[in-house]
Amino acid sequence: MSRTRNLLLRRELLYPVELWAHGFILPCPLDFDNAPNSIYTKKMKNPILKYIIQNHFLAAILIIASVWLAIEIKEILVVIFISFIIMSTLSPYVDSLKSRRLPNVLAVIIPYIATISIIILLIVPLVPFFSGQLQTLFSTLPSYIDTAAKLLNIQIEINGPNKFLNSEIDTIGKNALLFTGKLFSGIFSFLAILVISFYLMLERERIKKEFTALFPKETEAKVIAIISKVENKLGAWLRGQIILSFAIGISTWVALTVIGLPFALPLALLSGILEIVPTIGPIISAIPAIIVALTISPTLAITVIVFYVLIQMLENNLLVPKIMEKAVGLNPIIVIIGVMIGAKIMGVLGALLSVPFITMLLVLFKNLKTQNNKI
Repeated sequence: MSRTRNLLLRRELLYPVELWAHGFILPCPLDFDNAPNSIYTKKMKNPILKYIIQNHFLAAILIIASVWLAIEIKEILVVIFISFIIMSTLSPYVDSLKSRRLPNVLAVIIPYIATISIIILLIVPLVPFFSGQLQTLFSTLPSYIDTAAKLLNIQIEINGPNKFLNSEIDTIGKNALLFTGKLFSGIFSFLAILVISFYLMLERERIKKEFTALFPKETEAKVIAIISKVENKLGAWLRGQIILSFAIGISTWVALTVIGLPFALPLALLSGILEIVPTIGPIISAIPAIIVALTISPTLAITVIVFYVLIQMLENNLLVPKIMEKAVGLNPIIVIIGVMIGAKIMGVLGALLSVPFITMLLVLFKNLKTQNNKI
């Protein structure tokens, strides 16, 4: 009786490893003592993987070591994940150019150059105007907060926001070397993302073939299909988010300009950026606009709230069903929990990447579940 219970426990612990090693095919026998002669070990092409599966203690150690290594190099994994998302986003355009018999290198270079050019043309002309408004907003924000707090009968020390900003500036000044290091690290990560995503696209087919070679031959087609689904979902997510961010940013700028609210451009830019974070982002982006409006009049603040609500209603009922129809729909509760976990682990970047990461896990889980049900 105890032997059977131990065998069942060993099977449960090693189930994910076996699932991966056998290309999602699990004719898993309970008799591990006869594993060398079992069906699944005969199907495995890699002798190292076969040995690891048969040695359960070694497999457990490798799983723990893999988790520890992933935590230690999480920044590098984030760079690779962002690069993969960018590659997935541009892959349809590259495939379209390849179908017109353009060379592989040229088909990859054209979308990258076009994307970078569009970003530069959109951002550079707005930098002088935006930087001036942003500087004015930061300098007057403490007074806006104090005025809004008085209207709402909330006690806030008038110099509190100023002291906070000054303390942050002093901290940056005292840790200039650390700040410079983080700045260069950010620039290096940005360049690394561009380079890695470019080479991922350039060597896309070869990487797929080498990756699928780790699995049994009869499951290689299934593995390629799953990779393609992940690429399609992540690419559709980012393309849809870019369109939504531009649409919400422009709509917010037009609305705030029409009602005469100061700092319409930086507030609209904030709305566009936070649109990437579903459910929570639009709420956070509305708070600074409401605070600025309260310092002018309560009526204007109510008008701002109405505009933000209307924009979100139009987005949820018109834009999202059309633009994000290919992306995976996630439950708002899952999104909120995922954003909180991502923010806790990696701050703002973790919050922004939580949705595509959950989307990828959901695609993998659905396909693994489908494969398991077929057995």
